[in-house]
Amino acid sequence: MEQLLNDFSPGLFVMQTVLLLGLIFLLVKFAWKPILNSLESREKGIQDALDAAEVAKKEMQNITADSESLLKEARAERESLLKEARELKEKILADAKEEAQKEGDKMIAKAQASIESEKKAAVADIKAQVATLSIDIAEKVIKDELSNKSKQQKLVDDMLGDIKLN
Repeated sequence: MEQLLNDFSPGLFVMQTVLLLGLIFLLVKFAWKPILNSLESREKGIQDALDAAEVAKKEMQNITADSESLLKEARAERESLLKEARELKEKILADAKEEAQKEGDKMIAKAQASIESEKKAAVADIKAQVATLSIDIAEKVIKDELSNKSKQQKLVDDMLGDIKLN
């Protein structure tokens, strides 16, 4: 440090100070504004990029919300269609069961009517046969003389044999 104080020259110091101040003046006048302008433009570009990123983020949120709402609507519509299909299926099944029940009732009624008519026809036929047999028996009895007991017995046996054959 001692040597620095010995080598110190006030003229050189003043000259270096003037040169330093001149250099600072020149830098301020010619270089400082372009440096600040480039820094400001860079800062503005960064801020614009951040703003654009924020806008894009908000748009993505809106698109996501829209897609979620569309998805919810699609799900609701799918559920509605499934419910409608189930109701239609149940209605068709109920109508088919009702129609089958009606057809079954009609068939049963027709069968019962047919059975009843056949039963009446069979009873009428049996009545006619009984009447015919009764008339035949009466005719044979009248034809034969009923004075003889052996003839009466023979007549009854013959008629019983005829009835068994028919």
